[in-house]
Formats: sequence, structure tokens, C-alpha cells
Amino acid sequence: MPGIDECLLEAMRLPGARGAALVDWTSGLALGTVGESPGGDHEVAAVEAAEFARLAAEQHAFAPDDDPEAGPAADADPPVEDLIVSNRDSYHVLRFVGASFDGSVFLHLWLARAEGNLALARIRLAEMAERLVLA
Repeated sequence: MPGIDECLLEAMRLPGARGAALVDWTSGLALGTVGESPGGDHEVAAVEAAEFARLAAEQHAFAPDDDPEAGPAADADPPVEDLIVSNRDSYHVLRFVGASFDGSVFLHLWLARAEGNLALARIRLAEMAERLVLA
């Protein structure tokens, strides 16, 4: 199972990857970063991405339609799997990491729009999030 550094380096091998980070969305702390940073500052980018992630994760409108008879979900996964923000030259993909991290961290991939493949990035980030271990 890859640790933070290995996971982020794997994300940077995706076509069009400009930068990647593992961020705690409750505090805005970057647990690891690699490559470029949107705006030029990894810490500021982590705080801003965490605000966006927290906003989406805490809203009931984005929660899955669970069966009310089944009761609460057995795991601590956030209700959102991933978030995608696009602008004229790039994509930002935020992939939440599951219950193994208390559901409080996400992978942030900054992807150049011209070279990147958004579908591939989503698939690979999901795979990375499942294998990630804190090391």
C-alpha cells in the first residue's frame, strides 16, 4: 500500500498533471504536496480547496439517497466521492479518501486541460484513494 509521497508521485504521472496534494479538509492542512501549486502557494491552495471540500461534504443536498429503513451508514465516508472544478485552462479534481482516514482527507489533483484526461484522472484517483495509507 502506497504512502502519501508514493501516492502523490503516482498522481503526477497522469497526463497533464501540474500538481497534487493530500489535504485534511477539516483543518486545511496539506499533509503532502508535489509539483506546482495553483496560485503559487501550496498552503494557501490547500486551505482554499479544503473550504470548498468542507462546504460540499457537509451539505445534505449532496448526500446519497440512503434507505431510511437501513439506518446510518456503517462507515465514516464523506457523502461526496469527488468534486471537479474546471476553468478555461485546467481541472481541479478533489477525491475524498474513505473511512481509513476518518473521512477527513482528500486528494487534490491540478490537471492541465489541454493535456489531461479527466475521466482517467477520476478513475486513477479513486484507485489511489483506496490504496493510500498514512506513512
